[in-house]
Amino acid sequence: MISILMPVYNAASFLEECLDSIISQTETDWELIAVDDMSTDKSLSILKLYEKSDQRIHVYQNIKKGIIPALRLAYAKSKGIMITRMDADDVMASNKLELLKDTLVLSGVGHLSTGLVEYFSETKVYDGYKKYEDWINNLTISESNFDEIYKECVIPSPCWMIFREDFDFCGAFNPNTYPEDYDLCFRFYQFDMQVIGVDQVIHRWRDHPNRASRTDSNYADNHFFKLKLAYYLSLNYYHSRKIVIWGTGKTGKELAKELRYFEKPFDWVTNNPKKIGHKVMNIEIESYKKLPMMWQPQILVAVSSPEGKAEIQEFFDRHQYERNYHYFWMV
Repeated sequence: MISILMPVYNAASFLEECLDSIISQTETDWELIAVDDMSTDKSLSILKLYEKSDQRIHVYQNIKKGIIPALRLAYAKSKGIMITRMDADDVMASNKLELLKDTLVLSGVGHLSTGLVEYFSETKVYDGYKKYEDWINNLTISESNFDEIYKECVIPSPCWMIFREDFDFCGAFNPNTYPEDYDLCFRFYQFDMQVIGVDQVIHRWRDHPNRASRTDSNYADNHFFKLKLAYYLSLNYYHSRKIVIWGTGKTGKELAKELRYFEKPFDWVTNNPKKIGHKVMNIEIESYKKLPMMWQPQILVAVSSPEGKAEIQEFFDRHQYERNYHYFWMV
């Protein structure tokens, strides 16, 4: 059986469409564990109505506010040998569970299955979300998600499935770290879960003004940087090798602040001739041309423009630098 874990907070406007998409799945052997996270709208009453009409739906009320406590409670109440999660404002394609389950069963323990996602909105899907959708879908198609894990969350949080034993091995929802979906993604990477991608759109992300990623302070940029740096220093950092930041913009400065927080020394380089020789945060910015003369640098790239990224990637390729060993895309 598949256990679907779903925190719910003030999702009444979208909840029925979400629940209907679960009930209409072609895969029927599932349970939905829905935890109301102290909603102030009609979410709980909607959940209770659906619980009465379908014995596979089980509703609980959170005893401690927050998405992580809600997920922990849902997981504690679940019984399936395969685990997935759902967001209460999103919609499943009708064959989502079937495709993820079949892919996972075929691949076996040590794997997680995921698929393509699509943003939709009652108003407009903005370009930034469309670019993120294209980026994460391309990673899933090539099953290379973890190659760019230091950029962003590379496994869409409500679009994965994993065996319970693997989920427990990766720490389930035990950490108190936000953003919780990105932290879980890093733990999938840390414990070497192999990604198997379904080349179909199986999950539809709803964009709206009240999404947690827009309104909750736990999903602010500084939390992402702290998480990235903590995992980089834990999983990929070698003390004998120099850390180098490439890029002097907002992201580069944020990285510099975080490295200082972790008390890690670093050099700072750029390919912008106007910045070379200037000081930022009392550190002199040097030319990227010094990198080949350094022994095994670990380069944290903080350049976001497509042209800049292409130029930097060409430099790395020319010098045969390896991704996630010599260089790490941080944006």
